[in-house]
Amino acid sequence: MEVLVFITGLMFGSFYNVVGLRLPNGESIVWPGSHCPKCNHKLSWYENIPLFSYLFLDGKCKSCHEPISIMYPLIELLTGTLFLISYLIFGLTENFIIGLILSSLVSIIFVSDSKYMLILDSPLIIGSILILLIRYINHGITPVWQSLLSGLLVFGLMLGLMLFGNFIFKKETMGGGDIKLSFVAGLALGPILGTFYIVLGAFLAFPYALYITITKKENMLPFGPFLALAMLLIYFNMDKFLDFIYYILRLK
Repeated sequence: MEVLVFITGLMFGSFYNVVGLRLPNGESIVWPGSHCPKCNHKLSWYENIPLFSYLFLDGKCKSCHEPISIMYPLIELLTGTLFLISYLIFGLTENFIIGLILSSLVSIIFVSDSKYMLILDSPLIIGSILILLIRYINHGITPVWQSLLSGLLVFGLMLGLMLFGNFIFKKETMGGGDIKLSFVAGLALGPILGTFYIVLGAFLAFPYALYITITKKENMLPFGPFLALAMLLIYFNMDKFLDFIYYILRLK
């Protein structure tokens, strides 16, 4: 079962590369088929096997011999690994399905935000609907309302932080996609862990932000991948993070 889950993740990861690279440009994710972005060579089936084709082709297009972006196999491997981790932690349960949804969002956000500094609305909307639908099917309407309120709370908190940052620094400090992602985090994690996910995301982003500020003299970075990773780390370890938060609160 583990092998099947991992291979499924590799296949979805290949698709998420397409979603994250094409949708920001208004391109179809169906047509044209997979092709080299440099010479438009249409990929044959053996050139389109997730992860393995990259290794088989030595990281180069068969036609023009230009290097293939390392992002393709990395996202495929990332998605396969996250799918597998979700299965190993939760088994075939409701939490496993939600873990797959969040893992999918992480992969798509890594592609689109790293490449275009953009978090797409459509995956966030689809992910939110699926999470609420799963909660409704398994537990009824009450948890759905609770999840919605939690999502709105974390969304509002992130929005408030953005407005405060914009006021202090007199410029845009956060993208709209980061705010919308926080709604999904609230749905999946609840109000306490949803709030902590903002803190953890900032903590994860700080070393990279410091690096690009010193070396590249830039002050803009894609925050979405760090927030998405924080969301998934907390979801995979919810009990441990709750224990940690309660421990900190008791110390105070």
